[in-house]
Amino acid sequence: MDELIIGQKKLSSRLFTGTGKFADHSVMKQAFSASGSQVVTVAVRRVDLEAGHENILADIPENMTIMPNTSGARNAEEAVRIARLARAAGMGDWIKIEVISDQKYLLPDNEETIRATAILANEGFVVLPYMNPDLMAAKKLADAGAAAIMPLGSPIGSNRGIRMTEMIRILIEEKTLPIIVDAGIGKPSEAAEAMEMGADAVLVNTAIATADDPVRMAEAFSLAVAAGRKAYLAGLGPVSQRAAASSPLTGFLR
Repeated sequence: MDELIIGQKKLSSRLFTGTGKFADHSVMKQAFSASGSQVVTVAVRRVDLEAGHENILADIPENMTIMPNTSGARNAEEAVRIARLARAAGMGDWIKIEVISDQKYLLPDNEETIRATAILANEGFVVLPYMNPDLMAAKKLADAGAAAIMPLGSPIGSNRGIRMTEMIRILIEEKTLPIIVDAGIGKPSEAAEAMEMGADAVLVNTAIATADDPVRMAEAFSLAVAAGRKAYLAGLGPVSQRAAASSPLTGFLR
């Protein structure tokens, strides 16, 4: 079976999802079911444990692994504090590190992310850092104890697709950790593209949540991720700059 293993967890779905921007919790829950996703990220700052049934965690299916994220953190210290709060609140040991001080493009700070990763990995967290695709930073994150890395495809929430293709391709070629393409994927075809490149998974939130029909879009992304993975495993055919007939032009025409 083609499973993705992160930490000690085995995953059959390679589509990670998020909780932001859905019109209501009911639609979100249906979209999760349609996606087949087994991992969902949620911003710790959006969780109100005293909200009862209005608490967003109440609408996340029990079979999904919750991956809190440190959205809002501007440096390593803030990210570490948010991660510890998530664990204390019973959200488990998985944590997606987001350290963003740039408020215009919302690009992650790789150096602060590396610092936070080292601290939290040492505390037993399963750390998945969101990062600018850079090979040296990826190697430092691996050394710091990251369980996987999450390079952005394009600015978060933009639906602009994979604009960092060559940098992500380098990470895939040199990878020592699972690579989950995160941020900017706007279409199922772009998720399939990431998987065809050899990414281990993708995280999609905005493209599903802001679709006219989020539930149907979630299913479309599920199918695209599965198709892209199968294509990668099958081995894509060579690309040529010249035409090559698929059938021989000799034989009965003599």
